[in-house]
Amino acid sequence: MKTRFFLFSLAFVVISGSALAASRTVTLDVKNMTCTVCPLTVKKALEHVAGVQQVSVSYADKTATVRFDDAATTAGQLTEATKNAGYPSFIKVK
Repeated sequence: MKTRFFLFSLAFVVISGSALAASRTVTLDVKNMTCTVCPLTVKKALEHVAGVQQVSVSYADKTATVRFDDAATTAGQLTEATKNAGYPSFIKVK
């Protein structure tokens, strides 16, 4: 009986674990975008971050909007990715 309860509990934790993860959206102010190719580089850098679900980069606004799984990555990891690609970014405060 204890074994069944343990297996049931384990299955519940595994199934509900993904339910605890939430999709989050953040907008980044991206510096150093000086040409129309720059947003492609920024987008590719962000898409390589684990947990990123969608990326939209605006050259005109110098921003990147990123939807991501907050159980897999953080906003800090997103800004680190753009910095490593040569485009420092900061979380845009609304």
